[in-house]
Amino acid sequence: MTTILIVDDSRVSRLLSRQFILSLRPDWRIEEAGSGEEAVARLDSLDPDLVLLDVNMPGMGGIAAIEKLREKRPGVNITLVTANVQDAIRGKAQALGVGFVEKPITEARIQQVVSSLETA
Repeated sequence: MTTILIVDDSRVSRLLSRQFILSLRPDWRIEEAGSGEEAVARLDSLDPDLVLLDVNMPGMGGIAAIEKLREKRPGVNITLVTANVQDAIRGKAQALGVGFVEKPITEARIQQVVSSLETA
């Protein structure tokens, strides 16, 4: 079963992502975390196929969380989902080998992420 971990401090963003993913793939398992720290802790008992990760969160932000997530799950696919669309953030995502999706979260943007996971 494909498992997605949605990490965002915004409950609304997590809900939208969940809703869009499940409308496309109702058989997938969706898990959530409200912070980078919670996401890292969740990997003790969870092996997601994909982590959708917000950049700007209180405490450990998305960029800092990438290193910690990869320490626990080296092969995990990560996609940054952020309203922070400056070239510097895009470049950082590319340098770290993670995907990049702009907010606001839309069904079309989630479809791109789902499609890229299925063809990987």
